[in-house]
Amino acid sequence: MQFERPYSAASERNREPILTVLRAHFADRRQVLEIGSGSGQHAVHFAAALPALRWQCSDRAEMLPGMRLWLDEAALANTPAPLVLDVGQAEWPAGPYDALYSANTLHIMSWEQVQTLFARLPALTTPDAKLAVYGPFNYGGTYTAPSNAEFDAWLKARDPRSGIRDFEAVDALAREAGLALLADVAMPANNRCLIWQRALP
Repeated sequence: MQFERPYSAASERNREPILTVLRAHFADRRQVLEIGSGSGQHAVHFAAALPALRWQCSDRAEMLPGMRLWLDEAALANTPAPLVLDVGQAEWPAGPYDALYSANTLHIMSWEQVQTLFARLPALTTPDAKLAVYGPFNYGGTYTAPSNAEFDAWLKARDPRSGIRDFEAVDALAREAGLALLADVAMPANNRCLIWQRALP
């Protein structure tokens, strides 16, 4: 079967603002697992800009053929073959990773899947690992912009289990997983980039 290379306009627009945050927080990292790599556009851009990082892509099986087209064309030494990873699957990558990255995934997953994701993190990561999550969030149960309210309504009409997550609820999951918030960075189009780090013993 012939696959067309997928393209995300949003990935092209947000990659530089996200890279600025990653340069600050992933400068000392070596092994990153991207959860929900989608088209693979972020992976090739960030891996090219951060050559000291081994950038491991992952996503559901049906996403990998298109993602491989981006990875193969870029032919970067620090992007190994992508892994199949569905949040609900029994077997996860062995790791350990000292960095995790995920963009525009938490509002697509069900809340149960978000809980599973955070519960799995300690087994995946080194004791000082960092987690970077990009996407829209509510604060105090309130939308940060009318466009986010419209987006949330669209998400829930498509899948009632999805939706923009409350920052406080996600941060509580992170703290339960032993992660402390380091940064909450405002991004274009009413998104945030959240950085957590596991607390050293």
